[in-house]
Amino acid sequence: MTADREPRALLERVFREEAGRLTASLVRLLGDFDLAEELIAEAVVEALEHWPRDGAPERPASWLLTTARRKGLDRIRREAVYRKKLELIAALPTQPPREGDDRLQLIFTCCHPVLAREAQVALTLRAVAGLTTEEIARAFVVDRDTLAKRIVRAKHKIVSSGVPYRVPAPDELGSRLDEVLTVIYLVFNEGYVATAGEAPIRRELARDAEWLASLLARLLPNEPEPLGLLALIRLHLARWPARLDAGRRFVLLQHQDRSLWDRHAIGEAVALIERAARFRRPGRYQVEAMIAALHCEAPTWEATDWAQILALYTLLTEIDTSPVVALSRAIARRYAEGPAAALADVEALSDHLQGYHLFHATRAALLRDLDQQAEAARADAAALALTRNSGERALLEERLANTRWALHDQA
Repeated sequence: MTADREPRALLERVFREEAGRLTASLVRLLGDFDLAEELIAEAVVEALEHWPRDGAPERPASWLLTTARRKGLDRIRREAVYRKKLELIAALPTQPPREGDDRLQLIFTCCHPVLAREAQVALTLRAVAGLTTEEIARAFVVDRDTLAKRIVRAKHKIVSSGVPYRVPAPDELGSRLDEVLTVIYLVFNEGYVATAGEAPIRRELARDAEWLASLLARLLPNEPEPLGLLALIRLHLARWPARLDAGRRFVLLQHQDRSLWDRHAIGEAVALIERAARFRRPGRYQVEAMIAALHCEAPTWEATDWAQILALYTLLTEIDTSPVVALSRAIARRYAEGPAAALADVEALSDHLQGYHLFHATRAALLRDLDQQAEAARADAAALALTRNSGERALLEERLANTRWALHDQA
């Protein structure tokens, strides 16, 4: 008999001779006959894995009983935790009020200073907003695996550091406010332009962001940036009725039917901007809201005050130095100073935004303005390869088709 067969033969003999005693011992401990038999079977499976490799133990019956007892105790502990969680869930109200602050508490918990800023925002988007890792990676313009590791590390850090689940005391709010604002803003962005899926926009997510922003503004009535963010979100939502055509494709701002915009909502948002401005502490969201307000208040696309919008974007780049903001400034420069100047700014961002579809889409539009059709088609194709949003894909595919026809006519 070979060495790897000897342990198997021993196991068969021990099981045949000791199964009854082993079962009786476990039934006495657990009071459950079926569970006792199941645990012995699991111990036998573990023995089949270990004994041929490590050698049979000196007291095989005791080994089986100890292993089965350990598995039984592990299961009892898991079930006890499970029952406790069920009791907690059962105690929850069946219809929690809309104005409850549970998610705001969770946002502040995830945005604890013990975490790095990128980890705070990523974890909150995953835990609070329910965004997928892919959706968050798109918002950060990073690859999915990097983002996934960041979230896992953040979860472990929250647990190991004993971070409390609560809205912090007033003197602690300031150190977390920027991250909380960023989270709500990114939640809105995912609703405004969905990362993937059949729906190009996600209204419920955008409305959730508006609600969270309103909660934050009420929590911090003397802070201007929550007011700015709330105004920004409401200005964008006011234009939603005109954003999609009958085929659920995006309608660019210059082609939208402005009579569909919610003028009452626009007026309320502008009042929020004015209220925030009285604090004389300008910030990113206030400036973005001012830009959105200029778009909303222009009676036509041609009447848009592009010089003022460009000036505001220049101010914004001093507050937020991210390449995405610089790209937005370049788009404004296109209409204020012409496509050639804007294209130079866009090309300077190439090293930072190669994985961002709007970089390539913006570049394509500028190249098309400059009658560089072939290069514009290549840029649109690059943008198409980087987005899974159905509305954006439809728009880019239409652009590509039109550019190909233009190239065909030139041939």
